[in-house]
Amino acid sequence: MQSVHLICHPAAPCSDAHRIGARVGVLATHALEIQFALNGDIGRLQIPPECAPRRVDRLWQHTCFEAFVAAPGDERYWEFNFAPSGEWAIYRFDSYRQGMMAIEATAPIITTTRSANNLVVNVFVELNVFSDLKNCAELRLALSAVIEDSDGGLSYWALAHPRGKPDFHHADSFALTLNRLKSLE
Repeated sequence: MQSVHLICHPAAPCSDAHRIGARVGVLATHALEIQFALNGDIGRLQIPPECAPRRVDRLWQHTCFEAFVAAPGDERYWEFNFAPSGEWAIYRFDSYRQGMMAIEATAPIITTTRSANNLVVNVFVELNVFSDLKNCAELRLALSAVIEDSDGGLSYWALAHPRGKPDFHHADSFALTLNRLKSLE
């Protein structure tokens, strides 16, 4: 598992979210495992309550954790949205913000634990069902989060931000390379 930290976009700070870390790796079952750990005044953030897992569009309008995954050298990529509620969405893009297609798939496994100062969201996504990612030895990842504060304001967190406004789809956001073969050793 690789450990990383997400950076808050300077144009949209959130004083109640202090830090977001993530751990990511590939399991022997070829599932992508991600753990997002948010530290802050959790009671002052808008965290959706847990519900039955289901596919929901526009999760990024509220507190949501995301992974963008691509094969090296390929313009195509996948966007995975995970809400602390257990709701999720998966999209495939042909290239930068082009050819978006909603994907119906087996629900990722999302578990959430919460305390006064921490929110931990664990995610397991089966990669073998996604043909573009199935046989890739390496994966390029962009990990990100949208955090909603008590006033409805949104902050944007990512491994790296391109210049200008927050844009998780931008190539500069794909700042992590995950070697699947090394992860399996």
